[in-house]
Amino acid sequence: MRLLDRTPKGITMTPYAEALMVRGRAAFDELRQGIRDIEFIGDPSTGELTIGCPESIAAGFLIPVLERFSKDHPRVRVHVVPVRTPTVEFPELLERKIDLAFARLATNPVQGRLSEELDAEVLFNDRYYVVVGENSRWARRKVGLADLVDAPWIMTPLDALGDTFVGGSFTRRGLKAPNPMITTFSIHLRNHLVGSGEFITALPGSVFRVYRRLHGLKELPIDLSVRPPVAIVTLRNRTLTPTVQSFIRRARDIARSFVPGAPTQNTKRRRLE
Repeated sequence: MRLLDRTPKGITMTPYAEALMVRGRAAFDELRQGIRDIEFIGDPSTGELTIGCPESIAAGFLIPVLERFSKDHPRVRVHVVPVRTPTVEFPELLERKIDLAFARLATNPVQGRLSEELDAEVLFNDRYYVVVGENSRWARRKVGLADLVDAPWIMTPLDALGDTFVGGSFTRRGLKAPNPMITTFSIHLRNHLVGSGEFITALPGSVFRVYRRLHGLKELPIDLSVRPPVAIVTLRNRTLTPTVQSFIRRARDIARSFVPGAPTQNTKRRRLE
């Protein structure tokens, strides 16, 4: 059984070596997870967590989750790393470089499965809003999607999930999808330019609620009928450490406030008073 082959381009691994690498990676990961479990038992206030997250979730929903989790576990080290979008593959999870990933999905997973190797738990459906600056010309008059086809849109790149959703809202109404003037994954750049009043965009509700006042944003009364699920993705059959499990519980708690009609923390506080 050869583990390496010599080719014109150099030395490459054979299928036998690749199979050993996969199993070896899983074995070392389980050992590392076991050490983390022991550390948690010795001191439940410490630990380490690596989260894969796209910009549109890191800049919105992840903020209150980390605020709550860090308050409850101030000595846990948290690493947030970007993941490629759009994707349902998550090679970082398969390679065990991250503990979990957040994802904005096109459809609900079937029986909690994203693939043969990945599980996905839907936390809430994140409605998209057409957003402008409070002082923009669109904020001062009644407009529909037909009036916005040729507007100066700033959106995510054309192959991103959010842009596909928004473009579909136009085509379903028999309209031409807008051609963005600016494309970017940066939430800060989009919010800043839209807040200036010169641009228009579509934002997930979880992002809009965080930056509405900060950038002077206003939603237009247009229903895009876009409510994609936001989910936590984990590697199937991988043992989750107590720290990861605790983080997921906090994410579930926070997600309840993002469900339409659910009381926010401020509402709950007023009721108690």
